[in-house]
Amino acid sequence: MDRSINFLEEHVIFRETFRRFIAREAADHYSSWESAGMVPREIWKKFGDSGYLVPWADETYGGNGADFLYSVIIAEEIARSGFGSLFIAMHNDIVAPYIASYGTEEQKMRWLPRCTSGDAILAVAMTEPETGSDLASMRTRAVKNGDSWVLNGQKTFISNGLISDIIVVAAKTGTGDTPLHKSMSLFVVERDAPGFSRNGPIKKIGLHAQDTAELFFDDCIIPSENLLGMEGMGFIYLMQKLQQERLVCAMGAQAAAERCLEITLDYVKERSAFGKKLSRFQNTQFVLAETAAEIAVGRSFTDDLIKNHMAGKDVTQETSMAKLWVCEMLKRVTDRCLQLFGGYGYCAEYPISRFYADARIQTIYAGTSEIMKLIISKGLGL
Repeated sequence: MDRSINFLEEHVIFRETFRRFIAREAADHYSSWESAGMVPREIWKKFGDSGYLVPWADETYGGNGADFLYSVIIAEEIARSGFGSLFIAMHNDIVAPYIASYGTEEQKMRWLPRCTSGDAILAVAMTEPETGSDLASMRTRAVKNGDSWVLNGQKTFISNGLISDIIVVAAKTGTGDTPLHKSMSLFVVERDAPGFSRNGPIKKIGLHAQDTAELFFDDCIIPSENLLGMEGMGFIYLMQKLQQERLVCAMGAQAAAERCLEITLDYVKERSAFGKKLSRFQNTQFVLAETAAEIAVGRSFTDDLIKNHMAGKDVTQETSMAKLWVCEMLKRVTDRCLQLFGGYGYCAEYPISRFYADARIQTIYAGTSEIMKLIISKGLGL
C-alpha cells in the first residue's frame, strides 16, 4: 500500500543504499553471530563509518543533522531483514537522545562523537530482577560521596549488556519519603567503572545474536560529572522519552510483519499440496487476507504517529496504543505465517522461524502489553 509519509528522493536513495549495506555486511554472517550470542564490534564500527549511527546528531558531535525519517528507514530495514538482534535503533533513537537532551555540553562532546563513530556502543539499564516494569520498586541506589556517587544494585535483561561502553543507568537517589517523580536519577556508567561487572549473555528463545546481560554495581564509583541531567529528575526524563521509544518499537514490529507477509505469499504461490498450490486453498487465502488487513491498519496508524511525532505533537497515549496493538499484531502474523509453511516453518533455515522467535519479545520489552493497557486506561480517565 502507498504510504502517507512524504519520503523525499534523498530518503528513497538512502533506503536503497542502507538496504544494500545490510545485505552486504550482515546476511552472510548473521547465523554465526547468533551462534556467538553477540553482534561483533566490527559491524558497529562499519555502521558508524557509513554514517548510520545517531544520524540525527549535530555535525558538532559527528552526526549528519538528519531528520527522523532516516531513523525510521534504518529501523524498518533492519526489521525487514530479519536481523532483529542488531539493536541499532535502540542505540540511535532510544539511548542517545537521553545524552543529547539532558547532557551538558561537556558530556555531549565527551560521549556523542564516540556514539556516532561506532567507537562506543550504548545501552540503558532500568529493569531489575524483582521489579520488572515497576520502576517505583527499583532497589538500585546511588549515594553521593564527595566528588563521586556510589552505586549499588543489579539490573537484568539489558540489551547490548556485554558489548556496551556507555550505559544510562536509573537509580534511586531520594530518601524513603521522597515522591517517586523526585526520587530517581540517571547516571552514565562507563565500561571500566570500578565496581561494575556483567554476566551473560542470557540465553533466550529469540534474538540469539543480541547480547542480553545482567549488570552488577557493587560500590561502583561514578564521578559526579556522570550524573545525567539534574538529580531527582530521572523518572521525569524517562517518561519524556517513552513516546519515541514506544514508537520505535511499533515501527520495527510493523516492518517485520510486512516482511513476513511478503515471504509467506512467495512461499504459498510456489509450494504445492494435494495437487495444487497452497495459494489456491481457501484457508490460505482467508488467513492471508485477514493478515494483510491487519498489517494495513498497522501501517496507517504507525505512519500517522510518525508524522505527528515529527511535528512535535504529544502522542504519548497513541504510541502506547501502537506499542500494544502493532506488537501483538506481529505475534499473530508470525504465528499464522509460520503455520502456512508447515514443518518447514519450524526449521531454522527458513527465515520465518527467526521472525517467529524474535517476535515473541516485542510484547514484553520496552513495557509489556499489560503495562501499555494500564497506561491507556489512565489516559481514558479510568
